[in-house]
Amino acid sequence: MARPDKAAAVAELTDKFRNSSAAVLTEYRGLTVAQLKTLRRSLGENAQYAVVKNTLTKIAANEAGITTLDDLFNGPTAVAFVTGDPVTSAKGLRDFAKDNPNLVIKGGVLDGKALSADEIKKLADLESREVLLSKLAGAFKAKQSQAASVFQALPSKLVRTVDALRAKQAEQGGAE
Repeated sequence: MARPDKAAAVAELTDKFRNSSAAVLTEYRGLTVAQLKTLRRSLGENAQYAVVKNTLTKIAANEAGITTLDDLFNGPTAVAFVTGDPVTSAKGLRDFAKDNPNLVIKGGVLDGKALSADEIKKLADLESREVLLSKLAGAFKAKQSQAASVFQALPSKLVRTVDALRAKQAEQGGAE
């Protein structure tokens, strides 16, 4: 029978997996407490970085329906549970890992899809959600402006053509 404290820890981790849009597994061997504190700050407000026990976390992930991470639960493991924009947290992890080579990104999961360490680094190279939405809105606005110009050009071209025809007809009519 499982001890109540372990059962509570598994239930808490299961909730974190279910409520997170992404989870990134890292190995933190060799990092000091001060460095871990800095890492937690660099992840942003929408992420929690928790040092976890592999066995309990593996059980919690399986209960949450995530079985693709089973091979990553070895060695000292910490999980970044991301509830907001995963790009921001991935950038925080990548940048921290550049300065502190003891932090190793093992892999993770994004919306139920397994990600390798390389895919997480590619995710970190993306622009933030707000920037991408701004670019999309700009593209839509540009297309609408182009469409408005085309629609406006047709009547004005028609008016110029009709005026040219009138002028030509008046010229021919006046010459006869």
